[in-house]
Amino acid sequence: MLSDKLKHVSRRDLLRLTKQYGITSTLLAAGSLTGFVTTTRLAEAANSTYEKRFKTEPKFTLKFGAAGFNERNLLIERAGCLQFVNDIEERTDGAIRIEFIGNNQICGQLNCVKKTQQGIIDMYAASTQNSAGGAPYLNVLDYAYMFPSRAAQYYFLYHPGSVKVLREPMRRRHNVEFLFSHAELRGIQLGLKWQDKPLVTSVTELAGTKNRVTGTQLGRIAMNLMNLNPTPIAWEETLDGLKQGLIDGAETWASAVAYANMSPVVSQVINLEFFCGTEHTAMSTKVFDSLGGELQDAVMESAYLTQVHVQAANEAALVNTVGYSDPQMPGTIFAQNGTRVSMLDDAAKREAEEMCSPEFHPAEWEQWRDRLNGWAEGMDTYKFIYDIAREIPKDTLAENVEPRRWWKG
Repeated sequence: MLSDKLKHVSRRDLLRLTKQYGITSTLLAAGSLTGFVTTTRLAEAANSTYEKRFKTEPKFTLKFGAAGFNERNLLIERAGCLQFVNDIEERTDGAIRIEFIGNNQICGQLNCVKKTQQGIIDMYAASTQNSAGGAPYLNVLDYAYMFPSRAAQYYFLYHPGSVKVLREPMRRRHNVEFLFSHAELRGIQLGLKWQDKPLVTSVTELAGTKNRVTGTQLGRIAMNLMNLNPTPIAWEETLDGLKQGLIDGAETWASAVAYANMSPVVSQVINLEFFCGTEHTAMSTKVFDSLGGELQDAVMESAYLTQVHVQAANEAALVNTVGYSDPQMPGTIFAQNGTRVSMLDDAAKREAEEMCSPEFHPAEWEQWRDRLNGWAEGMDTYKFIYDIAREIPKDTLAENVEPRRWWKG
């Protein structure tokens, strides 16, 4: 883990290096180092990276706002932000230079998309669910149990149909280019008041509990149908809510718990997998259009290769770094903090699906389904994505989904 590699570099020295060479150059340099990392080694690598990045005058300098990400948690939840920066700068020989600004320094989960739309930043990384407040069409990913697995999510992201039902409407309605995303499915993460209770094996055991919900409207529909009392709480305030017992749990995904340092206050991870947890990266359509054909092609190719990286890296990190497995690997974040994982069996997941999905409760979803279908120029968004998600066998492993360039059909 990068934070372990940098444990011999003081915070003061790290701040000095980021001030001298910039955050992006320092983080890219740190990620490239292996073995014992000293301040001197990091300074040499940062200088080399800086000189390489700044050897030519860029045609475009883009500002990349990434909600809560830093060098540590990008190796827990593998969202691909720095890989994209590195690839696009090398691919364009410096014609595009990107300044990465993470740690909520320029935008947070709820407003990164808005600041991109306003032109304050050029691109962003945040969850689609939290971004749905500023770009409501992102709710289209959040129908309950539309995706049966992480493999189905990745398959959809690579599918040409994702252009028609997701990417094109996002351009048209919200002036955002959806580039790539990590893929997990959301469950309920229970706080410390559940620490000494038996492992939850059915959503009915959570009836009447109070649980944090993101900015997605569709997530609230599902949670209401499962009697989970969705309570809007900002991501940045969720840890305190779990710690103080103001809420029973939080609706989010496993690697988010790990990267946000929530594991010490999350006692049980309940694997409901009831809708998307997608930490995506997107770019302003206005900025994308200004690049011209050759650089637009480069952006798409870098987005594709980053998507391939994320698919493999996050699947490995879930088991080897986060501890999202049963049994857990020793030394993982969940194992170290005593965070138990309830994977739930097929019957328990089917029970939850029958409680909340559009297949079984069409009337509850009708208003939002009609709204999203209208924004998508009349297509049945739920059925369209649902069918794509089932083109592969349900037991397909996420790492075995074949990548393809979605924009080439």
